[in-house]
Amino acid sequence: MNTPIKEHPTVAAHRHKPAPEKISQPLDAAWLRQLCLDAGADDVGFVELDRPALGEERAHIQRAFPHARSVISIVMRMNRDNVRSPARSIANSEFHHTGDEVNDVARRITAALERAGIHAMNPPMGFPMEADRWGLERMWVVAHKPIAVAAGLGHMGIHRNVIHPRFGNFILLGTILVGAEISAYSQELDYNPCLECKLCVAACPVGAIGADGAFNFSACYTHNYREFMGGFTDWVETIADSKNKLDYRRRIKDSETVSMWQSLAFGANYKAAYCMAVCPAGEDVIGPYLASKKNFADDVMRPLQAKVEPVYVVPGSDAEAHVQKRYPHKTIRPVHGLLRPRSIPSLLFGMSLSFQRQAAGKLDATYHFVFTGNEPAEATVTIREGKITVENGLLGKQSIKIVADSETWLGFLAGERNLLWALLTSRIRLRGNPKWLLAFKRCFPS
Repeated sequence: MNTPIKEHPTVAAHRHKPAPEKISQPLDAAWLRQLCLDAGADDVGFVELDRPALGEERAHIQRAFPHARSVISIVMRMNRDNVRSPARSIANSEFHHTGDEVNDVARRITAALERAGIHAMNPPMGFPMEADRWGLERMWVVAHKPIAVAAGLGHMGIHRNVIHPRFGNFILLGTILVGAEISAYSQELDYNPCLECKLCVAACPVGAIGADGAFNFSACYTHNYREFMGGFTDWVETIADSKNKLDYRRRIKDSETVSMWQSLAFGANYKAAYCMAVCPAGEDVIGPYLASKKNFADDVMRPLQAKVEPVYVVPGSDAEAHVQKRYPHKTIRPVHGLLRPRSIPSLLFGMSLSFQRQAAGKLDATYHFVFTGNEPAEATVTIREGKITVENGLLGKQSIKIVADSETWLGFLAGERNLLWALLTSRIRLRGNPKWLLAFKRCFPS
């Protein structure tokens, strides 16, 4: 006979268990800050979930943790000289160790809150991420950077890294989602620690950071993240396409194979992060730069610029042109584009990330896209003066209209469907001069 649940030993033990001491709500901000610092955080800030600055994050946070009412942002310092080293093993070891510390500290904070009867959750600092979302939507649970900015822990520099007012950009960020309100919340800094010195512009091997503040996401992603996600997929496909071991060796150098093994065995390695290495901002960091800008550049930036190394670029991209012009001593390694969308929303979102403004040249055109089939959508893409805008709906006068079955178009972009076949079978239809489509393709080399 089954024991009634009310008589089960676990239920009986629970009934006789003393009630936990209740923590007053809202949580006392001073108490919570000290808890975070005692857990190992170097700095901490708090943000209410309904803060307008978290507007784009709120739905993602609630999707992961419906209990969320507040957000804790934590900062962990990195050792600067390690990050600045031209030896990637030293720099990457620093990233990985500090990343592990962020997760450990966030987990200790979460555990302390849970034991105090407060719902809490700590998403990973970086990886792993939600891999089943790859190519469909964003993989990360929370975006740590906008949360840190809202929490007063810094502002984004032109290199797109958060710069802490004291520690500079030599930090990694963590986030804890909390199911309670907090008695006092942090506010954004009223200034940006970024000096706009443009050293990051000069140091980037692929020219991803523009002196005017523009950012070429795909250039950074293709090179720096070569051994992550899309780059790993490209490597596996290179193996699959190779006829034999000799053909593989012609495609991939032994050093690159060993580097990939190292990433698989010890943690994926970044190829650059030079923008972080040369950044002189932050009260604890700025001294040598103020003492002598020339000596700072000679000591920190020029060894990174002089490093002989492979640089991974998509053929026809702005990054390829940049390496050819600025770094002829570095070896160009052409690879496939790594941003391969698997949904129409991710396609439309990702256009601005993969757009190449130098390749676009003087193109001035308006594209109307009508997607049918599984993912119906209408969008207008305007390319003008080296900039791209993507808007919902069909707006303005079109240069060309593309009507395409959504699955066929995504397959064409992935190299899985033939464009001529799609045109002949009317799965893709063009209304206007095809030259505009060719010009469009030039802006998105793959």
